[in-house]
Amino acid sequence: MFKESILLTAFVLIFSHLANPGTAYSDIFRYVDADGVVHFTNRPTSGNYEFYRKESSAGLDEIISHYAGTYKLEEPLVRAVIKAESNYDPTLVSNKGAVGLMQLMPETARYLRLNVGNLTDPEENIRGGTRYLRMMLDQFGGDLELALAAYNAGPTTVRQYGGIPPYPETQTYVSRVKRYLASYQ
Repeated sequence: MFKESILLTAFVLIFSHLANPGTAYSDIFRYVDADGVVHFTNRPTSGNYEFYRKESSAGLDEIISHYAGTYKLEEPLVRAVIKAESNYDPTLVSNKGAVGLMQLMPETARYLRLNVGNLTDPEENIRGGTRYLRMMLDQFGGDLELALAAYNAGPTTVRQYGGIPPYPETQTYVSRVKRYLASYQ
């Protein structure tokens, strides 16, 4: 029953999109009914639906590839940062206020003019995050560990300590990204 409902819902979403090709919907909503059946739609018909995620015109692989190339980054590095930052959850908001796949701070995105209007939009977030990662690599002479530490704790903190700050969170972060990087290469 559960599989049939998901398949039917997917069919309805695809058919409704094909039947109305001129209409573009980018948000996906879902709700779980009393029987535990999950329903997805891009056109909520009741207040039971809650925002689930953004639908992207391009898949994450294409977005990552495009912006990694744009900012001259290795794709495995971008994937490793996304994995470490959000575990690929575009709606994640950290307890410090960082948002999206690459966990951008709203103030950083505004201050550095990263041109990110919607931090939970995968394409905008990856565009801003890869640009910021490139900025950190450039500021720290291509030193990956220092750039990752700066991505996590801020470049001022890395300069203040003359290296990776003595913060367990930042030290763990740098190690985690490097571990994911090795697995993606």
